Amino acid sequence: MSSGIKVRPRAGAHPGVPAGTPAARATRVRGQLATRWHRDRVLLVLAVPGVIVLVLFHYLPLLGNVIAFQDYQPFLGISGSDFVGLSNFSVIFNGDPEFLNALVNTLIITMVQVLFVFPLPIALALVLNSMLNERAKRLTQSILYLPHFLSWVIVVALFQQMFGNGGMLNEWLRSADLGTFQIIGVPELFKLLITSQVIWKDTGWSTIIFLAALSKVDLNLYEAAAIDRAGPLRQLWHVTLPAIRPVIVLLLILRLGDSLTVGFEQILLQQGPVGAQASEVLDTYVYNNGIIGGNWGVSAAVGLVKGFVGVVLVLGANRLAHLMGERGVYSK
Repeated sequence: MSSGIKVRPRAGAHPGVPAGTPAARATRVRGQLATRWHRDRVLLVLAVPGVIVLVLFHYLPLLGNVIAFQDYQPFLGISGSDFVGLSNFSVIFNGDPEFLNALVNTLIITMVQVLFVFPLPIALALVLNSMLNERAKRLTQSILYLPHFLSWVIVVALFQQMFGNGGMLNEWLRSADLGTFQIIGVPELFKLLITSQVIWKDTGWSTIIFLAALSKVDLNLYEAAAIDRAGPLRQLWHVTLPAIRPVIVLLLILRLGDSLTVGFEQILLQQGPVGAQASEVLDTYVYNNGIIGGNWGVSAAVGLVKGFVGVVLVLGANRLAHLMGERGVYSK
């Protein structure tokens, strides 16, 4: 006797296919994919142009790294150039002085920017988040975001007009009979100069992610901390920073992956007055030896190693984040 209750088959189940068999699992997977496609088809279609651009301009060019193992000649092409194995990597393995100089400069600039540039957006975001006047807060944010939209050509020109030998600072010092202070074109101050330019240009824009993270902090936690007589500093240390710690770890990992890229255009525009000894980094080394010098294979080898080191740093930092209990770039 039928009870009148109809049993609805599971999603993806197929009549006549025994449950638990490979055929049943394949049918279930196909059903789930069909359901997801029907649900997300609009988003997937919208993502197609971005995927095409990513493939054409980011993944297909990776095939050109084969010239790192060739004596590449542009008029012969990849197919006509001789294969030379690892000989192009000799500048790295044998310690070419120009390469070592570029590597040391890159590492110094990276360390300075990680230590001084990376924490500033966090501190600035905390200051902006503490502002009670919303109008003043929005005005301040707009002013801080503006330099990000200026090209490096304009930024370098502004710094030269401000701090150059004939700039506003030195003109004022001359008018006050205080002498001059040379900043632009001094090799010893070059790393400090480019770091200050990065701070001025990108610190405000980098606060966006941290402000978004701060907006998600539960206000009840601050109320509970206040009841426990925690002052502003203790609330900052025990509530605010732990709440945004996953975002800080994520951005730090991504920064480490890009650590050997320290601003090609910015440095190239200012390299002439200070010389290669003080300003050559890996990106300009690749450009000067490949595009200018014609050593295409050597430049490709250096760029390939730089990319490999970046991947290793991301994977290592992400593994360390997992050990510390953070999710990192991706979960386990």
